[in-house]
Amino acid sequence: MNILVVNGPNLNFLGIREPEIYGRQSYNDLVNFLLAYGDLHNIYIEVYQSNSEGEIIDIIQNNYQRFDGLVINPGAYTHYSYAIYDCLKSIPLSAVEVHLTDIYSREDFRKISVIEPACVSKFYGKGFNSYIDAINHLIKG
Repeated sequence: MNILVVNGPNLNFLGIREPEIYGRQSYNDLVNFLLAYGDLHNIYIEVYQSNSEGEIIDIIQNNYQRFDGLVINPGAYTHYSYAIYDCLKSIPLSAVEVHLTDIYSREDFRKISVIEPACVSKFYGKGFNSYIDAINHLIKG
């Protein structure tokens, strides 16, 4: 199975940004964690990150045909990017929304996801393991 992982704004600052909320592990730690999981379970994983909404859309549109599923952590775009929602709706690929933290125990605006209806599931609140839950969900179909 081939999985595309796309991360949105500020994920590149993991370990730097609010470590009391997001932890001290870096973005590179996340990427290495995901690639190691893929190697261990014979899953091909490519990981991308962008702080730009348009670039996130370009990554998905330019790569979706090579993958069997998409894991997306849109960061703050979760709450207002109808452009990413439209992108997800336009591709024949199952997408799973992921968040590192428990978005429902944080600020009210984080509880709203405009991309959720374009996704087959959502995992949150388990740190890096939220991604593993999403990957496993895609594998099980």
